[in-house]
Amino acid sequence: MQETVIRLDGVWKIFGNNPAEVMKAITEDGLDKASVREKYNCVVGISDVSFTVERGEIFCIMGLSGSGKSTLIRHFNRLIEPTSGTIEVLGKDMSALSHDELRDIRAKNIGMVFQHMALLPHRSVLDNVAFPLEVQGIPKFKRWEISQHALSLVNLEGYEDYFPAQLSGGMQQRVGLARALASDPEVLLMDEPFSALDPLIRRELQDQFVSLTKRLKKTTIFITHDLDEAIRIGDRIAIMKDGQLVQVGTPEQIVMRPEDDYVREFVKDISNLKLITASSIMQDIDREILLDERAMSRAPRVKEEASLEVLIDIATSSDLPVIVMDTNGKDLGMVTKNKLLLGIRGGQQDER
Repeated sequence: MQETVIRLDGVWKIFGNNPAEVMKAITEDGLDKASVREKYNCVVGISDVSFTVERGEIFCIMGLSGSGKSTLIRHFNRLIEPTSGTIEVLGKDMSALSHDELRDIRAKNIGMVFQHMALLPHRSVLDNVAFPLEVQGIPKFKRWEISQHALSLVNLEGYEDYFPAQLSGGMQQRVGLARALASDPEVLLMDEPFSALDPLIRRELQDQFVSLTKRLKKTTIFITHDLDEAIRIGDRIAIMKDGQLVQVGTPEQIVMRPEDDYVREFVKDISNLKLITASSIMQDIDREILLDERAMSRAPRVKEEASLEVLIDIATSSDLPVIVMDTNGKDLGMVTKNKLLLGIRGGQQDER
């Protein structure tokens, strides 16, 4: 059974004077963002956002500059206070926490990694990672031990005594991630942490991050403006525009079934080959095509998570449909040449 770690319900953020009055006008008169700016000289940063994030999930929030994604992530640890709505993290209403309770949950349960890590230049790598533990009053020997382990998680053994200026950009980001992991938080907030890095280093860190968070079972909110990055690392993706959520879904759902022209424009250049899986385009096994057990036994087989790329390679070597199996080897369905072509073209899966 899945466990909800983060829950947002009707969250609004109004920047400007008299936000309560503006919220009342929005609720009673249905004012849109432009009308709020014109009438009240206020900006609607977040507009009626609701979603949940399950334990261990990497939930990517993406959108163009000004879409509200970075504003939203700062609500989770109350760096920004919501104007309206509720935000629950680990079962706690963040707005109801006292100052001491908020400081405690930030220190122990929520880690945050920014694009620019603001590492302390006069402190060594080890001391930078240990700094949050020092603030918590943890003894030096213990915090160094914890920090050493955190550095090993991000493959920075041997760099403990270096200073930030001696490290590459990618290595500095690893230090930032290690610092966030040092207090063993249940929730990670990542605000475009890899966007300033070179493509090869960025890809390497993406792979390492996904492997690490899955192994440690960290629940992650990951902000990005790059759809390729969101698809690569996200279990689900939320696309924002003008402070609103336009669509939330798995990478496959976002690419294959965009809900409006805005999302459709976002995904138009994304290749389906490694994104769409066999289970999403399979149909029921048709005995008019596979007439007998001999045909069934001869038909090639793949696991349900096999990509289009794999299906294409297999389909070219057989005239029979490809049988799709579950993790236990049980036949679930089949992929015909026609379904394979539709999958390659994309956006035509409603015929299933």
